[in-house]
Amino acid sequence: MQDQELNFEGVERQPLRVFTEKAYLDYSMYVILDRALPAIGDGLKPVQRRIIYAMSELGLSAAAKHKKSARTVGDVIGKFHPHGDSACYEAMVLMAQPFAYRYPIVDGQGNWGSQDDPKSFAAMRYTEAKLTPYADVLLGELAHGTADWAPNFDGTLEEPLILPARLPNLLLNGTSGIAVGMATDIPPHNLREVAAACIHLIEDPQASAAALMKHIKGPDLPTGGEIISPRADLKAIYESGVGSFKARATYAIEDGNVVINAFPYQVSPARVQEQIAEQMRAKKLPMIEDVRDESDHEHPVRLVLVPRSSRVDLVEVMNHLFATTDLERNYRVNLNIIGLDGRPRVLGLAAILGQWLEYRIATVRRRLGHRLEKVDRRLHILAGLLIVYLNLDEVIRIIRREDEPKPVLMRRFELSEEQAEEILNTRLRHLARLEEMKIRAEQTTLGAERADLEALLSSPAKLKRLVVAELRADADRYGDARRTRIVEREAAQAIDETTLIPNEPVSVVLSTGGWVRAAKGHDIDPRTLSYKSGDGFQAMARGRSLQPAVFIDSTGRTYCLPAHTLASARGQGEPLSGRLNPPDGAKFAGVMMSEPEDLWLLASDAGYGFAVRLKELITDRRAGKSVLNVPAGAATLPPVPIPAADALVAVVSSAGKLLAFAVSEVPEMPRGKGNKLYDLGHGQAAERVAALAVVPPRGSLVIWSGETQRSLAWGDLQAYRGERARRGALLPRGWPRSVERLEALPPG
Repeated sequence: MQDQELNFEGVERQPLRVFTEKAYLDYSMYVILDRALPAIGDGLKPVQRRIIYAMSELGLSAAAKHKKSARTVGDVIGKFHPHGDSACYEAMVLMAQPFAYRYPIVDGQGNWGSQDDPKSFAAMRYTEAKLTPYADVLLGELAHGTADWAPNFDGTLEEPLILPARLPNLLLNGTSGIAVGMATDIPPHNLREVAAACIHLIEDPQASAAALMKHIKGPDLPTGGEIISPRADLKAIYESGVGSFKARATYAIEDGNVVINAFPYQVSPARVQEQIAEQMRAKKLPMIEDVRDESDHEHPVRLVLVPRSSRVDLVEVMNHLFATTDLERNYRVNLNIIGLDGRPRVLGLAAILGQWLEYRIATVRRRLGHRLEKVDRRLHILAGLLIVYLNLDEVIRIIRREDEPKPVLMRRFELSEEQAEEILNTRLRHLARLEEMKIRAEQTTLGAERADLEALLSSPAKLKRLVVAELRADADRYGDARRTRIVEREAAQAIDETTLIPNEPVSVVLSTGGWVRAAKGHDIDPRTLSYKSGDGFQAMARGRSLQPAVFIDSTGRTYCLPAHTLASARGQGEPLSGRLNPPDGAKFAGVMMSEPEDLWLLASDAGYGFAVRLKELITDRRAGKSVLNVPAGAATLPPVPIPAADALVAVVSSAGKLLAFAVSEVPEMPRGKGNKLYDLGHGQAAERVAALAVVPPRGSLVIWSGETQRSLAWGDLQAYRGERARRGALLPRGWPRSVERLEALPPG
């Protein structure tokens, strides 16, 4: 077969850029308008609206029996919402959870999740559901001509575009959602307060957010607790439509224990218990002995904290927990909704209630108009029926003799087709005199109702009074007391960790392999400790538990760890590489502990060094801080403290030469290579600085070589005095030439 030439005649062509831009915009608008954001009228997203409508069509009213949730989900996705069943069921579950919805719309039976784990609900084949009485607020007027209808996705059915809500459900239950380029976060509110604010706005259409806040104190969260944000912050939220507020748990003190009885919205009690237990294990809550969950059917929320003694300040403990756990949370507010014009926008409280009241008044007008049409139609039918009773014999004659009695009746008595049809459908038993009396009574009743309806529809003031009366009635029927207290409080502060730790003397021991440990007291002999095979003592610093331990490695970088967090000296310690990130191949050379303003001497075995205050060496970075510039091929010497301004620096070279000079000759620097401390000479490539020490006035110097030691008193040390950066003098004959370390001893 010969290849046929492709023919694109009649096929629309457009640039890829134009096509993708249009496709993405269409998708974005779909997500914004038909998935993520709620409509102001009923406060529902499309999936929620379809679930509620499908349940009403299944007859699952509050007075009905529960039915399997799978049946509802099947109807929703099969008739109105062609999406995944799990997403649909999850939306249904959310409307049934009393800890998620302030006024649940679905009445669930079975496992519908818990506050500990909202997603722990059972599969839809196990649970059953029906609508709650509150759902009547959304559905009660649906059959009264109050909603606009549209075809479903396949055009075989119709569904309501917006439910005729009698209350602003948007604010009552709140919602959250993420669309393309925008999001919404609306907290739930109290029904009675919102209804009162609506009534206030009807009476004073120019009311500000501040005036409405006389009724709406703030959000009313389903789980209770406290909102602690200042009133000014809440006012800013209701004026602009965006902001945030803080909510925290509430507690009581019973028998010396703290009993937490309400958690913030969307907070898991189990997670809070884990957070508290983690702090206890980390010894950050030494004042708490035990935490236990005593929740039961009678007390759904009861978390008990047991202090170690009656002297513990429980208020301070709770403030610490508010600051460090989910017992206090920050909630974002973004009142982004689809307004009456069908466009998404962020509105303040007055604008939201104003638009909803506009929608509600229009809905009531449609309901009254629909009823007026039915009343007029019925009065029209009754007028025709009354003609029957006034001309009964003639009507019977026409029906008996005429082949087509309907047009004859219409001509003879000037009836409409609808009236004639009703007359022909009337049963013989209804032609009694009593029926005529019933018709006249019904005419009187309907006539009065028509007059009332016409008066309401012609008077905006009367229409508003009717809306106010219905708001009050629904508030009385469905409203309840506020659950969340509004209490302005200062933001919680965590307890300073240092106040929980005893300030006691400690000795930090560093091994040659880079392992570290801390022992209580200053009288420890580090050489008697147990070390791993091939490891041994490197350096030790004495300080206090609240001071940082500052380590320096062979490349001249310093690192810092709190002394109280180091492993105990009862064991072999912990590797510093597990908590710090030194460069590859670097080894730790020493450790320092003292007051921040104390001076230390840093030097390399290349003979260069400088004095630095300890505060310049402190860092919180795992990778450390570059302080001492070490020449290529050289290494860092163990740092030594500078006890006094008139002390002597003692430097011993690998050739067994000793130089002593005044510490005042050493410059103070925050970082760098330093100045030359000892002249290693020319052509002496193998000679290095073996060790150094700073000897206090009238002190002595101990020279160590293995287990051999020699001492030089202050007077003897003067024989080795010289200027900085000179070569030293040989140690006495018979003294060790391979010096390993120097130790400076105080006078006496």
